[in-house]
Amino acid sequence: MQLPVIAIVGRPNVGKSTLMNALVGRRVSVVDPTAGVTRDRVSIRLEFDGRAFELTDTGGIGIVDRQDLDEDVEFQISTALAEAACVIFVADARSGVTSLDRSIAKRLHQMGKPVVFVANKAESMKIRQSLDEFRVLGFGAAIPLSAQNRENTSEALSLACDHLPADAEGADIPKAYIKIAIVGRQNAGKSTLVNALAKEDRVIVSEKAGTTRDAIDVWIERGGQNWVLIDTAGFTRHAHDGSDPIQWYSEHRAMRAIRYCDVAILLLDVMRNLGGLEKRLADEILKAGKPCFIVANKWDLVNDVPTGKFDDYFRGVLPGLSRSPLGFISAKNRNNIQRMLDVCTELHAQSGFELGTGELNRFVEDALAYRPPRIKSSRRARVYYSTQVTTHPPTFALFVNDPDLFDPSFRRFIENRFRDKYPVQEVPVRFDFRRRERKSLSDLKGGS
Repeated sequence: MQLPVIAIVGRPNVGKSTLMNALVGRRVSVVDPTAGVTRDRVSIRLEFDGRAFELTDTGGIGIVDRQDLDEDVEFQISTALAEAACVIFVADARSGVTSLDRSIAKRLHQMGKPVVFVANKAESMKIRQSLDEFRVLGFGAAIPLSAQNRENTSEALSLACDHLPADAEGADIPKAYIKIAIVGRQNAGKSTLVNALAKEDRVIVSEKAGTTRDAIDVWIERGGQNWVLIDTAGFTRHAHDGSDPIQWYSEHRAMRAIRYCDVAILLLDVMRNLGGLEKRLADEILKAGKPCFIVANKWDLVNDVPTGKFDDYFRGVLPGLSRSPLGFISAKNRNNIQRMLDVCTELHAQSGFELGTGELNRFVEDALAYRPPRIKSSRRARVYYSTQVTTHPPTFALFVNDPDLFDPSFRRFIENRFRDKYPVQEVPVRFDFRRRERKSLSDLKGGS
């Protein structure tokens, strides 16, 4: 089901992204005093007042982009307005009416769509008493609000919801079958890949580094199922030190996308050497316990080089992802991108693997019999019982007499043995050794 859209528009720096975050209840758009931070359409599916819809943040109308992406930003704004069932037009209560506000108002009147007109940054009574001047824009009295303090924001959204079509009422937000985060260094081709999979210019693509700043959810349909592709900002060497606040927040969103996703695609540029950026991303993926598909992009630019040579190189640099599958694509030419999604489906299935408690305990008992942990200080390691506690990744709790008696080599052994026996060869598997006083499995069976 295609949800109706409520688009937030206005000139630069009036607080559109702050309003977006206030309405969603968390930071989904990067907020910074720098004009023109938002470039793409940042959309979130919401339920409010019993209605389901898509709320879309847009770039500032009339922005002069520092990387000459004005036309790309305007294309995304125009697309959002064309799709919108209702528009929230945001002005700055402190600045008063500007010529750009008048130009935007004229544009919205010509479109003839329902408009909810709000004046942001209206924290003080003095400012609120001066809002009559906004009536000149032809939308009546502006609704005073403070996005930063979340004052009157819900009221504005409620008015916008009143303009949604009748079928939005009582509708449910479609569930995502798989959420895929696409991460990598700048200019690896993440946005090109998202557009190729979405079959539209959903996000801005440019050869200029740092074009994408937000983590952008793009919904696609495949095989009758809803998928979410998360386009993320490219990683850089110095963003984590805070010297560039915009890039720092962008990378923070990318890392949150890794934690939020079901499968991570680590997109590599075959024309560039791997380094610390890829290692840092690999560490984040491993720490989050996410299945990872390593995808080498721009394969169309490589001539007469066997894939095995690249495979050896990539796995040498990223040993932590040695079990992850590796694929070669051209996002620009759309080569192998559907096969890439097939692999993501398989990884998602592996990560959802479940094992019954009885079979799990038999597996653990057999593993202990085959190779018991080393005896430490005359103490023998004992496993009392085991159970699966969660999936994605498959995680198993082993209740033992002392976790310290299970050395790293035994932990690697039991994980590798588990992978050899069950269909989880390419995804993270976790065994959590927990202390508990209880009879061992052999004691429960009457053994000594």
